[in-house]
Amino acid sequence: MKPTLVVLAAGMGSRYGKLKQMDGFGPNGETIIEYSLYDAIKAGFGKVVFIIRKSFSVEFMEYFDKKLQNKIEVEYVFQELDALPSGFTLPEGREKPWGTAHALWVAADVVKEPFGVINADDYYGISAYKVLSDFLIQQHKTKSPDYGVVGYFLKNTLSEHGTVNRGVCQVDDDGNLVSVKECVKIKRDSDGVIRYPDGENQIILEDNTLVSMNMWAFLPSYFSHCEKYFSEFLKEEGQVLNSEFFIPKLIDELIKGNVLKVHALDTDSDWFGVTYQEDKPFVSEKIKSLMNKGAYPDHLWD
Repeated sequence: MKPTLVVLAAGMGSRYGKLKQMDGFGPNGETIIEYSLYDAIKAGFGKVVFIIRKSFSVEFMEYFDKKLQNKIEVEYVFQELDALPSGFTLPEGREKPWGTAHALWVAADVVKEPFGVINADDYYGISAYKVLSDFLIQQHKTKSPDYGVVGYFLKNTLSEHGTVNRGVCQVDDDGNLVSVKECVKIKRDSDGVIRYPDGENQIILEDNTLVSMNMWAFLPSYFSHCEKYFSEFLKEEGQVLNSEFFIPKLIDELIKGNVLKVHALDTDSDWFGVTYQEDKPFVSEKIKSLMNKGAYPDHLWD
């Protein structure tokens, strides 16, 4: 059994100004996704499933089909607004995507094995993919129903150029998630304190708060769990045109309902990513530094 990697690449890059998933960061125009896939292939992943939008599918598929030919099995799935569970229809005026949990749910027909999940615009580090792959293979062997998440310290995931959204995690003494909450508009203020708004309040977070960067280890059971809770979400919030159903929301429901456990997976990898155009020079420099250390060849796919 080789696990699958699902890449969430349907975002339109509103804060970035264009499609981040197609932008070049390496010396030969390599995208962040390419470095992720290079690491994933070495770690033993056997298939990649891209979640994309039809609006940019032709350009995207042409680019990655050429890059990945004979290297890994490739599938594409479209996240469209009208892809909903049976009995639900798209509310009039809805333009905003339904969120990351929905983005992953649309891949149900092509993912039948244990799978990892990543964002297209995040770099997770070489060892993180080995940790993810080993965990998924072990879950398959032992037939465990549990999931996993690779966590990072909040202080290493902020942007100097604006706010970010993070899944804030609480972990028990056994290394399992107790809760995970999607927190939006997190930033370090001028006084050095990290905060995010929660209604009329400003919530303070510590530098070493563990956060999810959407690097998850899931089993095919995810899809049935997601459909159940997504249907409940649609009944309650489906008519709210800017409502979103995030992966942390679903995972928090599963944990608190004692449906399964979610293991916090340790890695010594560094994370970096791009949210704003101003982040690009930093990311390109980080990739150059890794290449200078021998982590990647000058021409990635040669």
